[in-house]
Formats: sequence, structure tokens, C-alpha cells
Amino acid sequence: MTLLAVRALARAFGGVRAVDGVDFDVAAGRLTALIGPNGAGKTTCFNLLNGQLRPDAGSVSLDGQELVGRAPRTIARLGVGRTFQIAATFASMDVRENVQVALLAHRRQITRLWGQARGSHAGDADRLLEQVGLADQKDRPAGVLAYGDVKRLELAMALAGEPRLLLMDEPTAGMAPAERAGLMRLISAIVRERGLGVLFTEHDMDVVFRAADNILVMDRGRLIAEGPPEAVRANPTVRAVYLGGE
Repeated sequence: MTLLAVRALARAFGGVRAVDGVDFDVAAGRLTALIGPNGAGKTTCFNLLNGQLRPDAGSVSLDGQELVGRAPRTIARLGVGRTFQIAATFASMDVRENVQVALLAHRRQITRLWGQARGSHAGDADRLLEQVGLADQKDRPAGVLAYGDVKRLELAMALAGEPRLLLMDEPTAGMAPAERAGLMRLISAIVRERGLGVLFTEHDMDVVFRAADNILVMDRGRLIAEGPPEAVRANPTVRAVYLGGE
């Protein structure tokens, strides 16, 4: 089932067409990778999808609901979550409190954020931490976690927003190979269990070709290929532009 539909999406900066008439879909319950060389337009595309930038043209719809023109917080409340290349957590708070803050924000209880997170939604926070494999670290300060665990914590915080679509910007950046594989297995399991759609960028091609159900390839603002991993890997244009001799 199509969850996100992107049609004729375009954004230019001066004379540079960073995103140039891009069309693609993201299905519920599947992981879709967006790859391409540096400067291909991936980050601009992400920023258009979650409202940080407004497109010059085109449509972005989530389950039939148009997102273009809406503020990022509105898009988040409609069900679009995002994680970043550099994980964003509160180092001085413990692990559970980080998730509790995310739950409070999603439930519009902002006035209770500071100083009262520990007493709020503890059961829901613990269930999310159990799901991402951090239940045994819930009382530790987030600032002392190994980086792979910080990424898991950021995932739990994103899931606190009850997203239907999750945009993940290089989810395994900075992680050791074994940690990367473990995190992507976790994400894949959550996607299947919850029926989420995930669109992720990633420079590690081993991660992409092992984890993705569908791959989109951008170059110079345009979508140059789309399909399952085997077809994209064999595509001569993709090999020439991005994969080289891989």
C-alpha cells in the first residue's frame, strides 16, 4: 500500500536544480533507500518532505493528505517522524526521561516537559525502550551511552511520536559494522510489526543492499533509477554514476 506519494517535486537554489521533477512512492511496511553521490539532492528532498523547505513545484501526500505548505510540526503530527545523521538526545537526562520528553511533546503537554518528565508516561516509555533493546539501560544518563545505543534511543524517541512514515538520515553513521547490521535488523522488525513506511539515506552500500526493499537513486537532482536491490545493483547507469566497480 502506498503511504507517501511524491509527484513532480522540484526545488532550485539560484540556477541549481537541487531537486528536479522527482516522482516516487514509499510503501507501508517496507524500507525504501534514497541513495546517490554527494550533491545529488537527497538532503534537500528530505527537507521538502518534512516541511523544512517549501518546493517550487510538486506534490507530497501522506496517505492522500497533501503536506506541501504545512509547517514541520503539523507534518510531524500528521505522522511523519525523522531521525538525523547526528543523533539528537538530551545527554544530561537519563534514557527513560529522553523518551518521556518525546512522549510529552507528541501529546502536547509541553508545559510539563521541564522537571516533570520522570513522572510522566513511564509505562509507555519503558515499552518503547523494551522494543529498541534499551530496557536495561533506562536509568543511565544518555550522555554515557555507546554511540550505537544513542542511535537506538533516538529511534525510541522518534517512535514516541507514533509516526506512520519515518525519514531516517544515515541511521548507521558513525557505527561499527556489527552495530549497523543490528540496528537495521531492529528497524526492519519494527517496520514489519507496526506497518510503518521508512525512507532512509545511507552511504554504506552494504547496509543499503541488505536492508532495503526498494532503492531510489538520485543524481544532480533527478531520479535516475528505482527498483529492488538486485535490479539497482545491475543498472548500468547507476554503476557508472555511483556504484562504480562495486
